[in-house]
Amino acid sequence: MRAEDTVLILLAAGRSQRFGDADKLAQEFLHKPVAYHVVTALEAIPFLDRVAVIDGTKLDFASRGYDVIVNDDPAAGMSRSVQLGLRAARAKGAKGVVIALADMPRITAAHVYRLLDTARDDADAVVASSDGTRPCPPAVFGAGRFDFLESLEGDAGARDLVRAGRHVVTTPAELIDIDTPEDLDRLRAIAEAPDQHDAITLPQPEPWWHPRPE
Repeated sequence: MRAEDTVLILLAAGRSQRFGDADKLAQEFLHKPVAYHVVTALEAIPFLDRVAVIDGTKLDFASRGYDVIVNDDPAAGMSRSVQLGLRAARAKGAKGVVIALADMPRITAAHVYRLLDTARDDADAVVASSDGTRPCPPAVFGAGRFDFLESLEGDAGARDLVRAGRHVVTTPAELIDIDTPEDLDRLRAIAEAPDQHDAITLPQPEPWWHPRPE
């Protein structure tokens, strides 16, 4: 699937009960906010459009080339943010979407291109990332899956769809997810002491298609 035919949907909710009162996406990691790492990593990919769905963060995604959509009902679950992003993708005539999380600061463009290559030009494509054990974001969905994804409610519903799709394996280190202050501390520890990488437990993502713990 060509990047030029897909819309990037970046789920960028700054509110996180597990992180406390702070905006986790704005927390500093390697001299810039957590969320700007994935923004920088994917900025050269020629997507049809980029959409950031936010519900609390004050980060300026618009200045980084994103159409910003505010999820005014975050209590409805992450599926609400996905729905808002999909509506924007439909309006652009997208043949597919890449759904990524802003709290995964080690995602690379090379991996996203592998996801798109695996999706081919397939309207029913479902291609997720994997650490070799379970599927997780980022993920690619063809336009033929939009109706189903928009019908979901809460934080779950697409689990079986994703499990039955294709999976592109990458290193667990690339799929680090930041949900708690402790997760961020571990990530900083890895950056400061890469030789200790194997001794540090890495936080792995809770996919948006699974119920997320409070």
